[in-house]
Amino acid sequence: MPELVLAAKRERSLLRRHPWVFSGAIQEVRGEPGPGDPVEILSRAGEWLARGTYSPASAIRTRVWTFDRDEPLDAAFCQRRVQVAIDLRRRIYGGELPAACRLLNGEGDGLPGVIADRYGDTIVVQLLTCGADRFRSALAEALGAALPCTSVFERSDTDARTREGLEPQVGPICGTPPEGTIAIDEDGIRFGVDIRLGHKTGFYLDQRENRRLVGSRSAGRDVLNCFCYTGGFSLHALANGAASTLSIDSSQEALNLAAEHVRANGFAEDRAEFQQADVFRALRTFRDARRDFDLIVLDPPKFADTQGQLAKASRGYKDINLLGLKLLRPGGELFTFSCSGAMTPDLFQKIVADAALDAHREVVVLHELRQAPDHVVSTAFPEGHYLTGLHLAVR
Repeated sequence: MPELVLAAKRERSLLRRHPWVFSGAIQEVRGEPGPGDPVEILSRAGEWLARGTYSPASAIRTRVWTFDRDEPLDAAFCQRRVQVAIDLRRRIYGGELPAACRLLNGEGDGLPGVIADRYGDTIVVQLLTCGADRFRSALAEALGAALPCTSVFERSDTDARTREGLEPQVGPICGTPPEGTIAIDEDGIRFGVDIRLGHKTGFYLDQRENRRLVGSRSAGRDVLNCFCYTGGFSLHALANGAASTLSIDSSQEALNLAAEHVRANGFAEDRAEFQQADVFRALRTFRDARRDFDLIVLDPPKFADTQGQLAKASRGYKDINLLGLKLLRPGGELFTFSCSGAMTPDLFQKIVADAALDAHREVVVLHELRQAPDHVVSTAFPEGHYLTGLHLAVR
């Protein structure tokens, strides 16, 4: 098997079980590993450290799949890791899995670049690294064995694959996926999930607990949901007695599905308004018109993929939170999020605090928010904590 020899003193992160090896940490490559090939990782002194898969086009040159020298990377490995991950979800949920949940969460489950979400009888996967791509068939078989399903559908069409030098892959790996949207139930609210064209794998499962919290604060209130996608936060607000919801997104297709969700759940359509717009421009228009709200949700798309994009992203987060805070009525509440992996919770809270200062609003933090618990994070890989949020109240 090919070997990667690390430069002197570059093994420290691996000794702490962090699963990434950057190109600059490698002293020598022995052999000719191709994309996704297993490689042995050695210290400069020749000590065996880990076994991973090779990504020649990526700055993260190798991702570790095992720190056990006696554990080969093969189909049986995939079966074990998938079964352990699904058993963990059963413990998280206290028995039966919900019809919509995350089954595999990449490095959090010891499967770098492997995402798998369940929507009823269909499992949707994203294979985002060369190693994940190599084990496509083995992973699909392992998922089907651990959790019987009618199909495993692939949505590997993200920028992460481009950085790995991989082409997008969309379509069934095995079985026949259903036509149209897949109906799921979340706390008695029906949603339709578009696994072919929807964001991520079709739905934002990571915001499940946060949608519940928004719902619990919405009774009798006028709610503004920004970057609403298919209306998850709005539907929870309506289900819990919101006086009105205004949902804004740049995608008319997403808004159409959100409106269909309102009708399918039997909510009064005059309580739910939809607007196709650039959110930044819409918020400025509301500010100038002195329009205000009791509760605002800011859940923007990823502003920063890398540390190099963080400064620009920080300005975007500052701007949108400044506008949002200005639109809140006294006693109003703001739910604000960042899904940028490079954004730390401490930095995000500082940005929001600066926005509150500039907005001349006195604000308190009621909850610090994060991704749903089935999006597990390894203590050795804090980068897995990508969704950070704050629930704020204006005094």
